[in-house]
Amino acid sequence: DGNYCLTCGSDKTLKLWNPHKGTALRTYQGHGYEVLDAAGSFDNSQICSGGADKAVALWDVTTGQVVRKYRGHAGKVNCVQFNEEATVIVSGSIDSTVRCWDCRSRRPDPIQVLDEAKDGISSLKLSGHEILTGSVDGRVRRYDLRTGQLCSDYIGSPITSVCFTKDGQCVLAASLDSTLRLLDKDTGELLGEYTGHRSTTYRLDCVLNEQDTHVGCASEDGHVYFWDLVEGSLALSLPVGQGVVQSLAFHPRLSCLLVATQGQVTLWREDTFEPE
Repeated sequence: DGNYCLTCGSDKTLKLWNPHKGTALRTYQGHGYEVLDAAGSFDNSQICSGGADKAVALWDVTTGQVVRKYRGHAGKVNCVQFNEEATVIVSGSIDSTVRCWDCRSRRPDPIQVLDEAKDGISSLKLSGHEILTGSVDGRVRRYDLRTGQLCSDYIGSPITSVCFTKDGQCVLAASLDSTLRLLDKDTGELLGEYTGHRSTTYRLDCVLNEQDTHVGCASEDGHVYFWDLVEGSLALSLPVGQGVVQSLAFHPRLSCLLVATQGQVTLWREDTFEPE
């Protein structure tokens, strides 16, 4: 709902914050190495996380305890997401697989393994019936769970981040050739290319704003870049700080952006912004 945010880091912990006040609400400890990704459930009651200890963890927000730990990946877990009902956790790893874990079952093994990628999974997103993945093998893959079909688009350069547009018609992919690409979801047609940022080494996020009018990307030069989605022209370059900007997250409905750099998260918003 945009009232809380989650951070995870190399100190092996996750932290829950009120970003509008800048207050830390709770710390979650239980991973053995750095935590690489985390996500909240639709009702804010649970958190899933994945990290360099190859484990996927399910947390109870209120107690701060690990409810379940899922082991099965053979390498670092780069990305985790809940499905809409928070009954399944989907995780992607440098072991080239995506694994789906049933949150309600006591079974230790995943309910599904997607192993089509030829290299590590760097990013994944879920819609109501689809799993979207980006891989270091340079391909964006979309699994349609209703039809059982896999669509694959070859970008060539290792993918660092993927996301759906809010209208569900297109896919945005960031890759290590310092280019963002907008693809038509059904045809794979290239609808737009966005350049100007620097992305050659790190796994950086790309985003769309809450109205699908602009695409944004983190950059290794300490800035966040935004382009007009249709025109492809650079609309804004936000100077965030020194070093690599790694992670970006938009408020679900309002003009408000979270930006993570090393050891610090900053909140950007319009002067007129009112937290709900």
